[in-house]
Amino acid sequence: MLKEKYKNSKLYYLEHELLGKYTVTFFGIFLIILTICLVTFIATKGLATFFNNHYSPIEFLFSTVWKPDRGVSKGGPAIGTLIFIVGSVSVSLLALIISTPLSVSIAIFMTEISPKLGKKLLQPAIEVFTGIPSVVYGWVGLSVLVPLIRANFGGLGFSLLAGSLVLSIMIFPTIASVSADAIRAISRDYYEASLSIGATRWQTIWKIILPSAMPGILTGVVLGLARAFGEALAVQMVLGNTIRIPHSIVDSTVNMTSIITMDMGNTAMGTVWNNALWSMALLLLIMSFLFIILIHKIGKKGVSK
Repeated sequence: MLKEKYKNSKLYYLEHELLGKYTVTFFGIFLIILTICLVTFIATKGLATFFNNHYSPIEFLFSTVWKPDRGVSKGGPAIGTLIFIVGSVSVSLLALIISTPLSVSIAIFMTEISPKLGKKLLQPAIEVFTGIPSVVYGWVGLSVLVPLIRANFGGLGFSLLAGSLVLSIMIFPTIASVSADAIRAISRDYYEASLSIGATRWQTIWKIILPSAMPGILTGVVLGLARAFGEALAVQMVLGNTIRIPHSIVDSTVNMTSIITMDMGNTAMGTVWNNALWSMALLLLIMSFLFIILIHKIGKKGVSK
């Protein structure tokens, strides 16, 4: 009787309904406020280059002259970031070209060719790759890949190719996992209907399963590209960090994340050099937003189909 009375009381309602509701609401609002504060902080710092130091966004984006410590008597600081943008785009796209066929093939094997082996062996292996710290990837690249490229392709070994290979291994778990989930979500009715009209298993995978799962696979590819753009430490260890536009895949270069991590601790707050680094951070943030918008567009396209 007392138990029933307690269940109907306001205290029971407060403990089992309102407390949980207000707790998760608090953390949800906190996350929104934190995101707004983070974006506002980076935008304020990043825009100082253009509003306080009066540099042109065109010069910032399209000039290849990076001399942020140049004296006023020699023309003043120059903060062209085209070399870093080209470095980030080229190393990320090359990593994507290497990693996407490997990742999608593994996803097909896990879901369509050997689901039991995929679940028991490949899925745990992919999770291991996800948990390896970036510095380990960089160290393996430095110890194995760089000497290998130097011996077989020439140059110093520190190169666009080394950075792309390291990145391709780092982003493959993301693309493979999302692609496998997308393939698993396809109705088995499609598979059985295709086999019933005489198609082979591979024809069914190639003509039916992959096109149906394409929005999900593309989402995985975009997520992998977003991670490749934001990766800093491992790429920095094998890319060479030479401030020049690469003319071949064995040339060394530098990307935006590397120059930010190398120079941020050596500059004073409020200087042209420091503001330019914040502007590059803002540019990376804008790129991340564009990737998120693209993922949402692909997701909506998949739902509408």
